[in-house]
Amino acid sequence: MNGFLQGTLLAALSGIALTLAGCGGGGSSNPPGASAPTAVVQPLPLPGPYAVACSNVVQNFNLVDVGAGEDVESYWEGMPSDNGMPRYATDLLADPDNTLIATVTAPQDSNLYGSFAGQNVAFVVLACYPTTADNPRPDYPLPTGKMVPHMQTGSDAPLFADPSARHPVVAFSHGYSGSPLSSDYISALSIFASYGYVVIAPFHGDLRFSVLKIEDLRAAIDLGLHLSDFTALQALRPLSISAALDLVLAHPQWQGHIDVTQIGGFGASMGGETMMLLGGAGLTTSYFDFGLSWNQVTRDPRIKAAVGYVPYFGQPFLPAFGRDQHGLDGINLPFLGISGTADTTAPIIETKIGMSRLTGTRRLVALSGVEHGFDLASTNDILTWTLTFLDAEVRGNPATQKQLSTMGSVAGGGDDSVVIF
Repeated sequence: MNGFLQGTLLAALSGIALTLAGCGGGGSSNPPGASAPTAVVQPLPLPGPYAVACSNVVQNFNLVDVGAGEDVESYWEGMPSDNGMPRYATDLLADPDNTLIATVTAPQDSNLYGSFAGQNVAFVVLACYPTTADNPRPDYPLPTGKMVPHMQTGSDAPLFADPSARHPVVAFSHGYSGSPLSSDYISALSIFASYGYVVIAPFHGDLRFSVLKIEDLRAAIDLGLHLSDFTALQALRPLSISAALDLVLAHPQWQGHIDVTQIGGFGASMGGETMMLLGGAGLTTSYFDFGLSWNQVTRDPRIKAAVGYVPYFGQPFLPAFGRDQHGLDGINLPFLGISGTADTTAPIIETKIGMSRLTGTRRLVALSGVEHGFDLASTNDILTWTLTFLDAEVRGNPATQKQLSTMGSVAGGGDDSVVIF
């Protein structure tokens, strides 16, 4: 899972972030006198017990002009062309009538949506699910070397492992400038689906709204003049998750196979911020006063619990949820954060401050020495914590709830430990 926020303005200012780390502060993270859980659990087997299949995202890759420096990921991620013309995944779709596409109408609120207020924005959606072991549909090869497993084509309906079952859901939000097909995200979607979840993942297309890379002073100045578009980028993300849920839950091929009472979320980096915004958090809307102002974007009560891997809670000089993360005051969405102690893009200090303000079930796991991005050595740790938390909080499994209450780390892998419990 690369392409989170590395190479961005925020990462470029990480030196300032480290200097200011610890400013502000938050409430008490743990109950007075409480001891951290110490039980070491064995990692879950990966993948899970189910084969995995996914919805139709067939594309015409011949439209990608490699000679002009294009690649498929620039379309998946919404990167404008050199002449400023927009690009997005919809431009490559070979069968749009049978592809899941959600539409969001940005509210008429320029404070949150800037120049995109009132506009209709399309979001391609990929859905993956547990399928039969003998699903005959072939994997769909991508130019990146990855595969979409047992992908539907044409108007084919999903082939569920148990057609009579209703499955829990994971709403999946990738990191900034990524997509469900970029990097290793498709592998993560497949792992969740292999444990019985229907995974619903929009292509956020962040670069359609704000490109944060700064290669020269002129670009940096231009970004400073268009910070409202960066706010819009963040505010549109949770709306795209809700719209994707609306689309799939109402779709005749899917609605009879989903348990609408068991919907959780997973977000990587800025996707972790997206999960908090879905829980009703206030998003920073002012930049030059260090986040003095923030506004609630939305609240989707269907999300029962969420996990954030290296969740982006902003920087010390610009918290994501208002000054000192006060936009998180009173938010009761059960949340598991998994942060790297060496992460300067999404500093763990900001995650601690923000999570201390949450009023619901909360866990923060520290991965010692891990920087921003997916840490391969910690794969089993990350996914075991995530699947355990979702099973306890979304599926409501009493046995897993009991295990979670005493769980301190996962055996093997990286060095993981609980710091908020």
